[in-house]
Amino acid sequence: MANDRKESGISFFNKYLSVWVILCMAAGVLIGRYLPAIPDFLGRFEYANISIPTAILIWVMIYPMMMKVDFKSIKNVGRNPKGLYLTWVVNWLIKPFTMYAIASFFLFIVFQNFITPDLATEYLAGAVLLGAAPCTAMVFVWSTLTKGDPAYTVVQVATNNLIILVAFIPIVKLLLGVSNVTVPWDTLILSVILFVVIPLTGGILTRVRVVKRKGLEYFEKKFLPKFDGATTAGLLLMLVLLFSFQGETILNNPFHILLIAVPLTIQTFLIFFIAYGAAKLMKLPFRIAAPAGLIGASNFFELAVAVAIALFGMNSPAALATTVGVLTEVPLMLFLVFIANKTSHWFPETQQIQNK
Repeated sequence: MANDRKESGISFFNKYLSVWVILCMAAGVLIGRYLPAIPDFLGRFEYANISIPTAILIWVMIYPMMMKVDFKSIKNVGRNPKGLYLTWVVNWLIKPFTMYAIASFFLFIVFQNFITPDLATEYLAGAVLLGAAPCTAMVFVWSTLTKGDPAYTVVQVATNNLIILVAFIPIVKLLLGVSNVTVPWDTLILSVILFVVIPLTGGILTRVRVVKRKGLEYFEKKFLPKFDGATTAGLLLMLVLLFSFQGETILNNPFHILLIAVPLTIQTFLIFFIAYGAAKLMKLPFRIAAPAGLIGASNFFELAVAVAIALFGMNSPAALATTVGVLTEVPLMLFLVFIANKTSHWFPETQQIQNK
């Protein structure tokens, strides 16, 4: 009876998730506008452009997934590398260039009567910085929500972080013609440690300890279900936090935020369907295909914001454009998660990664 009530509560909560998302976004904006002391206080806890309160909420969201990673299964990823190849090609050979093309078209042509060429140039710079920085931390959340393969997602994220080290600067220089681009190493390294190394290590240690004491069946059927609501709860709190940080920005620049959001939204959907469609053609299993599409669609906004501030200044239009990327990311990705889960039947269930 208790389990029935619990499942009913969870299904009710998830059924109206879009409502909670809208309410949390509105709540965040209102907090930023009428209770600015709250985001101002939380904003003090930041290092290397990474918000510590945000990091804590990300841990809450991704820790359950990390506990599902069987470290032994990571070695089996190499047996089915097509998903990795797809992620690399989409993230580094397609995504930055489609972002540049789409943002240029809208900012310089479609919206030319609303913004000056100089302003369009800086907005384009912010968009390109987002396009050249594939996501790290939040990928684990999207993978969890689509029941993605935990070990495979970890490898996808880890290899993308390595590619960032060599590809980010040349791509940004090529597309923007900016010569003094530098990677903020403290932001990049701290992100990897906070959002990959620490939760992965903690999750594996938790898994090993519980399995050793209670057995694998207890771990999978009793222990893991205790964390079912953690990802969703953390995600909604994250929305409140992000929108409270940017409440004044949203209210002071609503029209330009809307203009910037248009190409970013189109880019997000385009890249998702390119990767997701290619995964279907490559006959990848859904638990690899969905994360592959979502990785390409999302962005490493901490890195993009840090570089925009370093190159153009804290209050620059480029920094505003990367901020719009932060604001649109979660709602758009939740919608793509919904699309992925609704189309999971497109992918053959028989093709699974063997975890021996």
